[in-house]
Amino acid sequence: MKILSIQSSVAYGHVGNSAAVFPLQRLGHEVWPVLTVHFSNHTGYGAWRGPLLDPADVREVIAGIEDRGVLGTADAVLSGYQGDPAVGAVILDAVARVKELNPDAVYCCDPVMGDRGRGMFVKPGIPEYMRDQVVPRADVVTPNHFELDFLAGRETGTLEEVLAAVDVVRAAGPRDVLVTSVLHGDSAPDTLDVVAVSDNGAWAVTTPLLPIAPNGCGDVTAALYLAHLRSTGSPARALELTTSAVYAVLEATLAAGTREIQLVAAQDAIASTEPRFAARRLR
Repeated sequence: MKILSIQSSVAYGHVGNSAAVFPLQRLGHEVWPVLTVHFSNHTGYGAWRGPLLDPADVREVIAGIEDRGVLGTADAVLSGYQGDPAVGAVILDAVARVKELNPDAVYCCDPVMGDRGRGMFVKPGIPEYMRDQVVPRADVVTPNHFELDFLAGRETGTLEEVLAAVDVVRAAGPRDVLVTSVLHGDSAPDTLDVVAVSDNGAWAVTTPLLPIAPNGCGDVTAALYLAHLRSTGSPARALELTTSAVYAVLEATLAAGTREIQLVAAQDAIASTEPRFAARRLR
């Protein structure tokens, strides 16, 4: 595939495009990374340097890609953290243009807004913008459990409630939803679920809950799920391959004792076609 990925970038570490591009390339896909920021490191360190790119400059880069006559060959657009509605507008315009040129192209949005234990960590107004303007125009969305609850306007504590919330989100536009970090009343101790829902059904994968929560795993997850979903046409298979790869990345990171995810060390697992976890059908 050819994927237009409009996200942040860091020189040191792996978040945004610095987390998404390499795994996609390792799977054999062409990626056109368009940067929305270029920081020295992710903001989780509390200090960083580098520019927040002007939305007009982001738009110019995308226009330059179109000037080459290749924008219409993109199979997908991928986006993650959107720190400003002006950047979101540029992304939505790019999605519209790609789909105008290639109606078969899809838009995958990772609606980064917050997480359990941290609450919302984006600027005021961004969550509502994501819910009302961005998510309805996406074909694939990959919220975590906290973000799903916000998008659906309800709290969920069981798998049945999670599926009902996903139905609310899907009714707004996206056909494929991947929910990460699902913790519910029926979860076995020290486990979490990842849930995939499409027109064809719903599936879950259960993995051990590792004592680590590094930055960038959501960016890797969204990229891998988009790639595997488009390559296999099977949400269940995409779920298995994605969760197995991300778990391997987390294992490598835990073993290395670092706060930066170990994408290079885990690259063989990222490229593996033999998943460690099996999906079970929920409906």
